[in-house]
Amino acid sequence: MNKTTDQACKRRVYDITQADLPLACPPKDKRVWDAHPRVYLPLEQAGEVVCPYCGATYVLKE
Repeated sequence: MNKTTDQACKRRVYDITQADLPLACPPKDKRVWDAHPRVYLPLEQAGEVVCPYCGATYVLKE
């Protein structure tokens, strides 16, 4: 399935690397027309963050 046609916001866990920062939800490779507004999340501070809109969890992997 093409990543740009995947549902933009799901309750799932995403592994994020330093190359992916700054972190925004929905992710850059997901469609946004049916998603919530783009929000930047402070992943660097805690190493894990949950999107307040969709509940997706982002984990910083070193």
